[in-house]
Amino acid sequence: MRKKERFEKVIAWFQENMPIAETELHYTNPYELLVAVILSAQCTDKRVNMMTPALFEKYPTAFDLSHATQEDIFNFIRSCSYPNNKAKHLLGMAKMLVENFKEEVPDDIKELQKMPGVGRKTANVIASVVYDKPAMAVDTHVFRVSARMGLTTNAKTPLETEKQLIKYIPEELLPIAHHWLILHGRYVCIARKPKCKSCGLKNLCKYYIKEQKKEL
Repeated sequence: MRKKERFEKVIAWFQENMPIAETELHYTNPYELLVAVILSAQCTDKRVNMMTPALFEKYPTAFDLSHATQEDIFNFIRSCSYPNNKAKHLLGMAKMLVENFKEEVPDDIKELQKMPGVGRKTANVIASVVYDKPAMAVDTHVFRVSARMGLTTNAKTPLETEKQLIKYIPEELLPIAHHWLILHGRYVCIARKPKCKSCGLKNLCKYYIKEQKKEL
C-alpha cells in the first residue's frame, strides 16, 4: 500500500470513529492550557488535572503566577515529574508572558518557544488547540503510533515525525489529527502491549501485519 493511500484510509477511519477528539487537559483559557502542557511533560494528563485546580485558584493569571516564588509553585506541583525544573519554568514563563507579551499567550510557534519550559511540542499544542493553527505536536504517543502504523518511515526524532505527518495530512485536519494519534496511543496502541485485536486500524497497520506474519 502506498503511503498516501495509507494516510487516506487511516484519516477516513478516524473521521468516522473518532469525529470528536480533543485534549484531556482541563483548562479555561490559553494561560491555563500553557501551564498544563508544561506540567504534562513526562507526566499523565490525569495527574496534571489533579494538580492544576489548586494552582489556578492561587494563581489565576500569569501576573499572579509571576509574583510567586519557585518554592510556592513547587508546593502545588510536587507530585508531578521533575517538579523543581517545572516550578522554575512556570515562574520564568509567567514573568516573560507578563513582561514581553502583556499576558497574551502568543499564537506564533517561534514566539512561544522563547518562554522557559516551552519546546516545539508545547508550542505546537498551544498553536493547534488554542488558535486552531495547522500544527502537529509530536509526543511519545504520536511518535510511537505513527511509526507502528507506517505513517512515518525511519523517523528518529519528533521533528522528523512531524515533517512526515504534515506532508500527508491536510492542513485543516492537523489540529484534530494530533489528538487522534495521541488518544489512539493512550488507549489502544499502548507502548508495551498494544491492543491490536480490538484495534479498528489493525488491517492498515504495518506493525500488526508484521506480527501476524511471525505467527504463521
